[in-house]
Amino acid sequence: MHRIFLRVLPGVLRVAVGAGCLALLWRVADGAAALGYLAAADIAWMAAALVLLTVQALLSAMRWRLTARQLGIELDRGPAVREYYLSQIVNQVLPGGVLGDAGRALRARGQAGLLASGQAVVFERLAGQIGLLVVFSAAVAGTWAVPGGFRGPDWLLGVTLSLPVAGATVFALYCAGGRMRVFMLEWLPARIVRAAKGLVAAFAHSVAAPEVRVPQGFMSLGTALCNIAAFACCAAAIGAPLPVPATLVLIPLILVTMLIPLTPAGWGLREGAAAALLPLAGATSAEGLAASVAFGLALLVSTLPGLIAFALAAVPHPVKS
Repeated sequence: MHRIFLRVLPGVLRVAVGAGCLALLWRVADGAAALGYLAAADIAWMAAALVLLTVQALLSAMRWRLTARQLGIELDRGPAVREYYLSQIVNQVLPGGVLGDAGRALRARGQAGLLASGQAVVFERLAGQIGLLVVFSAAVAGTWAVPGGFRGPDWLLGVTLSLPVAGATVFALYCAGGRMRVFMLEWLPARIVRAAKGLVAAFAHSVAAPEVRVPQGFMSLGTALCNIAAFACCAAAIGAPLPVPATLVLIPLILVTMLIPLTPAGWGLREGAAAALLPLAGATSAEGLAASVAFGLALLVSTLPGLIAFALAAVPHPVKS
C-alpha cells in the first residue's frame, strides 16, 4: 500500500498544482469573462485549429518514422500514426506528460532494442522543439529588424541571441580539438564521455545526416507552425485575433511551458503564460486565459483518434515483421 501511494503521489501533486494554477488564474485573470469568451467561441476557427493540430500529429508521426529508420527501426505509416496518436492521448490524460512516449518507445523496441527506440522518441521530440526555437528566434530577430511593428520585451532579444551564441561557442570549442577538447572533457568519467559522444552521434545521424536533414527540417518547422497557428486560431475563435509578428513571438513562449513537468499536459502553466504574455499583443488577461483553455481543449479533442488506437492495441508491435 505504501509503495502504491508513493507511485501515485507525483501524479496527484501534478494534478493539484495544475488545478491550483487554474483556480488562481480564475481570480486574477477574470475567469468569469474568460468563460464567457469560451461560450461564444467561433466554431469555424476552432475547426481550423483542429485541422492544424491533426496535420501536426501526422507530420510528427512521419518525423518519428524517419528518425526511427535512421536508428534501424522500420515503421509502417499506418502503425506509426496509430502509435503516435496513442502516445498523444496518454500524454494528455495521464499526469507526467511522457508516459505515452515511454510506451511508444517500449512497443517499438523489437528490431533494434530499447535504447534505439528510446532515442528515436527523444530525438523526434527534440527536433520538434528545435523547430519551435528556430521559428521563435527568426520572429524575434525580424520584429527587431523591422521598425514600427510589434516589439516584445527587451529581455526577449537577449534570450534569443544568447541561446544560439552559447550553443555555437560550445560547439566551436569542442570541434577545435586538441588541448581545448581535452580540457572540456578530462574531468568527466570516461564512461560518461563515451555515452555522450554516442548520443551526439546518434542524434546527428538520425536528424541531421545529409539524407534526412531536409525532410527533418521541413517536418519540424511544419509541426511548429501548425501548433502556433492552431493557438492563433483559438485566440481568434474567442474574439482576440493576434497580429502575425506577435503570434510568432509570443505563442512559442506559451507553448514551451507545456514542457515543464509540473502539471498534466501543461494545464495551468500554459494558461498563466498566455494570460501574462498576450496582453503584450493587445489582448486582455481574460482573453489570454480563454485562448489557452480553448487551445488545450482543441488539443485534447485532436488526440481522440488515440482511443481508436487503444482499441486496436492488440497488435503487439508497430514494426515490420
